[in-house]
Amino acid sequence: MRWTVVALGLMTCSPVAWGQSAEVVALQITLDRYWYSPGCVDGRLGPRTRRALQVWQEAHGLPAHGEVDFATATALPAAPPLFVEYEVTEADRQQLGRAPLDWRERSQVPAMAYETLTELLAERFHCTERLLRELNPGATNESALTIWKVPNTQLPHAVRAPSVARLQVSLAQREVRALDAAGRVVALFPCSVAAVEEKRPVGTMTVTSVIARPNYTFDPENFPQLDPVQRAYGKLIIPPGPNNPVGAVWIGLSRPGLGIHGTPHPETVGRAESLGCFRVTNWNAERLRQVVTVGMEVEVTAE
Repeated sequence: MRWTVVALGLMTCSPVAWGQSAEVVALQITLDRYWYSPGCVDGRLGPRTRRALQVWQEAHGLPAHGEVDFATATALPAAPPLFVEYEVTEADRQQLGRAPLDWRERSQVPAMAYETLTELLAERFHCTERLLRELNPGATNESALTIWKVPNTQLPHAVRAPSVARLQVSLAQREVRALDAAGRVVALFPCSVAAVEEKRPVGTMTVTSVIARPNYTFDPENFPQLDPVQRAYGKLIIPPGPNNPVGAVWIGLSRPGLGIHGTPHPETVGRAESLGCFRVTNWNAERLRQVVTVGMEVEVTAE
């Protein structure tokens, strides 16, 4: 992996100009670096970005209004460079493969791989594929493009994983909060929750397992919308990979069948559409894997 500085960028201290796309990208990258995730970096000032900023402000003793004022712009360190050039390697290209839609075909591939370089790089650098294409006009012919301009979401050396004592999942806010021993929110990750309200558990449970690169057991009983052919397949084991239905990481909880896990569809995170689990982006699932331990308390709240 080789890096070259493309551009320096610092958040403006002016509350008037910051809403422009470049400043929003800068804000999203900075929040992401410091473990207060806005979801995908996309250059749009949406509710997830405002929420991440609001939680960061509250955790740092500032008025939690979700706006960039002088105090916030001064306190939130947007360390340059905000964009870098990334050179695609042969190892990257070897990660590409097939991620079929048919469940039996899924069970037969060696891995549920990335299908395109754009997908791989968007996930690696925590952004939408749309933003990546805007930054790289040549991405329309991605096989010929070897140098990509990408958001610099890699953590600065000064940023360490926070010390986490417990997790809190908010069903109303659709977010996973990591709290330290004093109860301060030290990391925030948007999540999806169950589509059916009856499958949204409330209460205290514990982490029972933390698994990187999990496989997935397909049970047609969980997918009544499938066509008769796929419903007749029976249970199947889907191999690991970023396009596996539970993504890059599985964090099992003490309620049977329930967990926090990644997803192959990062731009859908924050919706009420899961079968019951809490979905986060694959990169946020990887960060959670760094700070959770078996036995850790997880409180699920309706608020």
